[in-house]
Amino acid sequence: MALYKFDKSLALFERACKVIPGGIPGHTSPAFAVAGSYPYFAASGRGCRYKDVDGNEYIDFMAAYGPVVLGYNDPVVDAAAARQREAGSLFNHPTARSVELAERMVALVPGMGWAVFARNGSDVTSYAVQVAREHTQRRKILMIKGAYHGVQAWCRDGTGGLIPEDYEHVHAFAWNDATQAADLVGKHAGDVACIIVTPFHHPAFGDQVLPAPGFFADLRRICDEGGIALVLDDVRGGFRLSMHGSHAYFGFRPDLTCYCKAIANGYTLSACLGTDAYKGAASRVFFTGSYFGGAVEMAAALANLDELEKRGAVPHMMAMGTMLQKGLADLAAARGLQVAISGPPTIPYMRFANERNFRRMQRFSGEAARRGVILHPHHNWFLIAAHQEADIRLTLEVADKCFEIVKKEFGG
Repeated sequence: MALYKFDKSLALFERACKVIPGGIPGHTSPAFAVAGSYPYFAASGRGCRYKDVDGNEYIDFMAAYGPVVLGYNDPVVDAAAARQREAGSLFNHPTARSVELAERMVALVPGMGWAVFARNGSDVTSYAVQVAREHTQRRKILMIKGAYHGVQAWCRDGTGGLIPEDYEHVHAFAWNDATQAADLVGKHAGDVACIIVTPFHHPAFGDQVLPAPGFFADLRRICDEGGIALVLDDVRGGFRLSMHGSHAYFGFRPDLTCYCKAIANGYTLSACLGTDAYKGAASRVFFTGSYFGGAVEMAAALANLDELEKRGAVPHMMAMGTMLQKGLADLAAARGLQVAISGPPTIPYMRFANERNFRRMQRFSGEAARRGVILHPHHNWFLIAAHQEADIRLTLEVADKCFEIVKKEFGG
């Protein structure tokens, strides 16, 4: 197998660095993967594969970091978007699509009575926090250590352009430790607006961790006793674990829940849903954006949700993800390598269990990319409904070659 080259990607990146800070900012930066072993710029895609500007084709397990759930350029979703585009997308007023999509999501997600729409996950997690604060008339936000809820100032610290006051009312506790959460509630008695959590812990540069038995039940009890909102950030897991939301999959009840990545198969849309008790507060929080009412994106979401159900996409992705996880574990063991495989089958991650510097993982994933498979070294992966057994088998063939390289270079 000829190894991929990235001459056009590198040339384009050189141009980008002259006119864009960092060349490629944010999580798609080459610095977050393996510079020189990954493509820098995409060109086209279909199904579970895409091509870069050098013409290299990849079996993709990143799904544009999650938004692509049926597959790139899905014909049904794109046709629905095209029909709406002929009529128009943005006007002075919303279209009927906003009502239809809100009705669809309220009917789909148990316990929710209303929905609002935006563009990014950060939009709706921040809105949910504001709604919780308005409802409770309190300041404090409790979140999990190492959790990611977006790029707004309240949910990140230690990066450029922020001041301590941006997040002085945000307090963190350890995943699966409801006792720590209760202690923080006690410490800030009468001033905690919400506890915001993801359905499972998915930090970058670390293993994913599923909820311990009773963890969400304990958080629900703490919130009920303290008059605190339980907010679910389901941006990453929504519609990959269950069509009814990840709280249905894990069996708990949030007050507010946020969706984005898999809602519209790559069209830019996010949603916050809430219970009827929070509807009044939601109406008092000013929340708007020039593009929040885009009818094309909402038409795509309606088609995407329908197709996910019609195609049995979630159970199929579960089966393909299980095949991938088991195959990687078996191949690594056969090579005498120690790997840790974590997360739900539809959102898996693998790392080498006997290292902390990611050198083995970077070499493994970099070699995989040069052979046509995208497996990120530091971030969880995503299954796509378009993945088929043949794609998984080919991926495992590439992975075995990469395991061989790692074994030769690093030993066990």
